[in-house]
Amino acid sequence: MQRLCFLILLCASQLPGAFAQTKSTGGNFSDIRFIEGHWQAMANGNTVEAVWSAPATDNIVGFIRMMKDGKINLYELFAFEQTGQGLVALVKHFKPGLIGVEEKEKSDRYQFVEAGKDRAIFEKQGESLRVLYEKRAKDQFVIALGEQQEGKWVFKDLFVFNRVK
Repeated sequence: MQRLCFLILLCASQLPGAFAQTKSTGGNFSDIRFIEGHWQAMANGNTVEAVWSAPATDNIVGFIRMMKDGKINLYELFAFEQTGQGLVALVKHFKPGLIGVEEKEKSDRYQFVEAGKDRAIFEKQGESLRVLYEKRAKDQFVIALGEQQEGKWVFKDLFVFNRVK
């Protein structure tokens, strides 16, 4: 009987991760690979253009730029880095003229929380704010912001991106 239990546990440990609904490991680049590419969204009258690179070594880098009436009003530079504590998203914002919004040595830091098929959630360090990246169609993904309401995380779409061909 002990041998049978051992074999069942051994086989269960070898099942592919695709059967897992949610992972709360440290996260890895396969959890966010679907954001790679050139994307565009409209939000509050702004054209939002975003580019995410393919993973290279221990990072993914990219930018977002927001434009209204043909003029830039915000840049966002970011990096997803694989660290000893897991996947982390680092973000810095700039006004036109590359004038930093955050202090020179500071950036917004988001720690990986969980992932499932075509979705990943990060939480802003020191705040009760989460960011959901979710693929909703072949050439569409969404960035949504989440806040706790009555003990549950509720997400609201911030940007709905479509792939630029």
